[in-house]
Amino acid sequence: MAIDFDEALDPSEPEFSTAVNITPLIDVLLVLLVMFIITIPIQLHSVNMEMPTGLPPPLSREPTIVKIVVTAENQLFWNGQALEDRGALYLQLKAAAQLQEQPEIHVRAHRSAKYDTVANVLSAAQRLGLEKIGVVGLDDYARD
Repeated sequence: MAIDFDEALDPSEPEFSTAVNITPLIDVLLVLLVMFIITIPIQLHSVNMEMPTGLPPPLSREPTIVKIVVTAENQLFWNGQALEDRGALYLQLKAAAQLQEQPEIHVRAHRSAKYDTVANVLSAAQRLGLEKIGVVGLDDYARD
């Protein structure tokens, strides 16, 4: 046995639907989606680059490399030669900064060297205008 609720309603009163008709909403959303898909520019997976024309530039000379080593006792070495103090380092860096083609400065510090000493070397080189400064030998600090 089933109950038919439609018989319980009074046929003289108009029926009100409490459900929302979402068909027009879906139609509008689909139209908007199609419009967005059409108006979005196609993404290219390539990058437009202007490649140089003509002959490649001549090979440049190998850069001059200055190796500064800071030992465990905080002694400074300039290309293998010991420096007496920081003043000697300052003079060497100043002379290197005044060269037309600046050398590359490679700083290698021992594990036990003081941070202050290494930081002073790097900051002095930067203050004097040297642009090619790097710390090398960082693989010595890696944990095995």
